[in-house]
Amino acid sequence: MTAPRNFPQSQRALSWKTCYFLSLGILPVLIVLNFYGLYSNRFYFLKIDNYIFPIFSLLHFVFLYVMRFKIREGEYPDPVMRNVEYGMYAVLMIYLFKCFDTLYILMSYNNYQAYIIPETFLPVGFLTLGLQVFLVVLTLLSFWYRKALVGVYDFEQIDENMNSWQ
Repeated sequence: MTAPRNFPQSQRALSWKTCYFLSLGILPVLIVLNFYGLYSNRFYFLKIDNYIFPIFSLLHFVFLYVMRFKIREGEYPDPVMRNVEYGMYAVLMIYLFKCFDTLYILMSYNNYQAYIIPETFLPVGFLTLGLQVFLVVLTLLSFWYRKALVGVYDFEQIDENMNSWQ
């Protein structure tokens, strides 16, 4: 599906399909990088904190699936989609927190120059930060595409179509 004509030129360059596939590509990379310790150059799979991002990113995969299904089938938004999107707002806050956390770690580089810091600290750190910021942008853009391509949440219409047995 192409972008409607009233989309600004910048959003036409990044279509819904491009946004969808970039999100599907970036999420697994960030899940793997989430287990990576910048200071130690090791992966930590036994830290419980490292599993928060992958668990909440599952909701992002569900949101992308629901969006793709609604756009492909030409359906209107429903309460399930609305609830998933509302959950995505909380996930977006987690994404923003991870951006600020990575930025804080990168800014602490000068504090630990006297210690042995791996050579991969800055390259992997900037890659992670760039992907996290790009994921936030793609998430916001997917919210915008939901409104433009699937439709707004018309609660009166949702209530009328709630009875699926008719």
